[in-house]
Amino acid sequence: MSSSHFSSHYLRCEGRELHYTEWGSAHSEVVIAWHGLARTSRDMDDLAAHLSQRYRVICPDTLGRGLSQWSPLPDEEYCLDFYVRQATALVDQLGLQSFHWVGTSMGGAIGTVAAATTLRGRIRRLVLNDNGPELAAPALERIRSYAGSPAAFDSVSELEQYFRSVYKPYGWLSDAQWRRLTETSVRRLPDGRVTPHYDPAMVRQFITRPNDYLRWAEWDTLSLPVLCLRGADSDLLLPETAEAMRSRGPAAVVVTIADCGHAPALNVPEQFALVERFLAAG
Repeated sequence: MSSSHFSSHYLRCEGRELHYTEWGSAHSEVVIAWHGLARTSRDMDDLAAHLSQRYRVICPDTLGRGLSQWSPLPDEEYCLDFYVRQATALVDQLGLQSFHWVGTSMGGAIGTVAAATTLRGRIRRLVLNDNGPELAAPALERIRSYAGSPAAFDSVSELEQYFRSVYKPYGWLSDAQWRRLTETSVRRLPDGRVTPHYDPAMVRQFITRPNDYLRWAEWDTLSLPVLCLRGADSDLLLPETAEAMRSRGPAAVVVTIADCGHAPALNVPEQFALVERFLAAG
């Protein structure tokens, strides 16, 4: 399915403009698909194209990423609680009463907190792509260090090579998928170089709220069905955390994705099928 099958939209949520893509608008059942920390909504293109045969799929750009506004108050707004408030405002403005949620990394954390608080009872099924209520500190530090000082290059081709290196843990991507990942997450700096399409200040979250991703308290209150896809080589979601997720709170179904680290790209039929079967069950 080509990119002509989605539409692009903007809404003001909690006073800031968010961008989102929409797929399968004719369908009544809805899936919210939310990207990871330093990424954009377009990472969800392949999954959204597949799911849009049955679902209406909404893929937002988080504040400070992609085509969404950058926050003028980074210390106050680049945090899970504000993202949850914006997500709630988004679904309210769209008139969505119930929906499924698929979130990669940070997108999964937003879904977890929302399901425990402002969207309790409205998120029907939650898919966490290499995310859980506790993340490994060394991996968080690794992500913070590269995301807070994004690389810049003279050419888009060099940026693509950088992405192929830093996102190798995503698993297999076709050449066309690597090219799209690059072209949908690039911005040009005033000096003419190109860099990833996000506000580097979004890593202030890790400084102002060092425990923002420690969410066992919310996890233990959940009762909805949860599917966790864990990259087999993930350094962020450790095996012991995934094991605890099976027994605590909503007792997640955990599936390990071979040949991936953090985080599976949700771009191949086997991964589509795991998500689709889980959503279709409820």
